[in-house]
Amino acid sequence: MNKGIFITFEGIEGSGKSTQVKLLNQVLNANGIPTLMTREPGGPPISEAIRNILLKIEHSEMLPETELLLYMASRSQHTGQWILPALNRGKVVICDRYNDSTIAYQGAARDMNQAFIQSLANFATFHTSPDLTFLIDLTVAEGLSRIADRKLDRLELETITFHEKVREQYLAIAKNNPLRYIVLNGSDNPDNIHQQVLSKVFSLIGVKQ
Repeated sequence: MNKGIFITFEGIEGSGKSTQVKLLNQVLNANGIPTLMTREPGGPPISEAIRNILLKIEHSEMLPETELLLYMASRSQHTGQWILPALNRGKVVICDRYNDSTIAYQGAARDMNQAFIQSLANFATFHTSPDLTFLIDLTVAEGLSRIADRKLDRLELETITFHEKVREQYLAIAKNNPLRYIVLNGSDNPDNIHQQVLSKVFSLIGVKQ
């Protein structure tokens, strides 16, 4: 593998994508494949500071426009400081969420102009997009039931209708990007999902499983 590969995981709250990110990272490292495991919003210190602003439940008065711009600011720092340098060094970048989350959450659920969001994203990400995206899909009811016992952040506390819009948009993005997207059943056993992820990733990077 001569150049880096950018892999993202998307899904509604409670989908299990973060678990799959960690499992994939562990296997790649065990096979001697250099990786950068990261998340959005977050990554470098500046982006993590913005994450804290975005997700605090005390910031319920945040306007959708402010929310969108903060996500993009976090993503720009993340991409420029961490993601692009890692890709240039030939690493596999594994990211828990990326720009598709903004299309789903701010574009669909917040009813903001998706063409504008994509234009802003092109600027903020230096025209960077993933090579492969896994959508861990499951119903909103199941997803929210999985996180019911933990302290929820500002986005997790949104209405069921909000989360339904997010899920519908994710499925629409996947349908429109069949070469990049792999949709997996989030209700399946995590080990089965993991094996499906590994099969696709190993095939992409040219490593025998």
